[in-house]
Amino acid sequence: MQRIEIRPGYSISKVIKGGWHLAGGHGKIDENKALEDMYEFVKAGITTFDCADIYTGVEELIGKFREKYQDVFRAGELPQIQIHTKYVPDYSALATLKKEDTVKIIDRSLKRLKVERLDLVQFSWWDYQFPKYLETAIHLTELQQSGKIRYVGITNFDTPRIKEMLDAGVEITTNQVQYSLLDRRVEKNMTALAQQYDIPFLCYGSVAGGFLSDRYLEVPDPTQPYENRSLTKYRLIIDEFGGYELFQELLKILRNIANKYNVGIAEIASKYVLQKTMVASIIVGVRNNKHLGSLKKLDDFNLDSDDLKAIAKITDRSEGPNGPFYELERDKTGKHGSIMKYNLNES
Repeated sequence: MQRIEIRPGYSISKVIKGGWHLAGGHGKIDENKALEDMYEFVKAGITTFDCADIYTGVEELIGKFREKYQDVFRAGELPQIQIHTKYVPDYSALATLKKEDTVKIIDRSLKRLKVERLDLVQFSWWDYQFPKYLETAIHLTELQQSGKIRYVGITNFDTPRIKEMLDAGVEITTNQVQYSLLDRRVEKNMTALAQQYDIPFLCYGSVAGGFLSDRYLEVPDPTQPYENRSLTKYRLIIDEFGGYELFQELLKILRNIANKYNVGIAEIASKYVLQKTMVASIIVGVRNNKHLGSLKKLDDFNLDSDDLKAIAKITDRSEGPNGPFYELERDKTGKHGSIMKYNLNES
């Protein structure tokens, strides 16, 4: 699997193994099977893991994986892994958050993951009406200087707040964003900032929770309740894009292109994002290792100008999503924000 060096001496896999689906919102998790799947992914070269303090049980699971295979890692039989976690303070804590609260969560992540230093902590903030996000970002920088964190990243911030943190001296290594054929909000002004300050994107939602796959080609619009939380989230994005009918037109175009490369629709959707400016990696939340063969094919082809023109004929007709990145999801009263869980650290 291809790799990319995002800072001198620190490289990650172009495909990152996501952890959200292991947090319980996508069905019951078999711990032993999950650990075996992690082994297979690392053996295949997908060495970078994405998790979060608020993904219930996932940091602990990765910690168990490191512990179970520690002798294999030491012997060099498996490549070393990179663990990217997040710091997502609870909504209820935003008004009063102190440095000791941040230290407590970071120390807990260190303990759960069984490491002495976190490779990357991606900072998130629910609501800008609480201005402590800047102060908290500086606290994370201080923890970086103390040796508890190697790199500080961000996730789900808008461009003005990123610039504010940069101006305050926060060194931002990566920016985790939702980026797909259905959601290209980061292209409006965030990509220019990323280029200016060398902040690569780590992209989630690139296959829209599985909607951008052959599974949904020429299939009637699924009805609620959906199978998992990802489908609930990304079905709303399809509405913003222009509706289920336009989405089906997009899938048909993607299927034609997929035939050309002998891959699936999901691989075309993934490659589309991987070829975008400032994209370092995509985060793929596959539930098991049966998708490894398909993921390996991402190294074998690139979309050409004809492919991109065919795709653009559909995406140019899309209606959205509009506005600054993550603005829709930040509105607690809106349909996107209302499905969020805001106080998972508390529980």
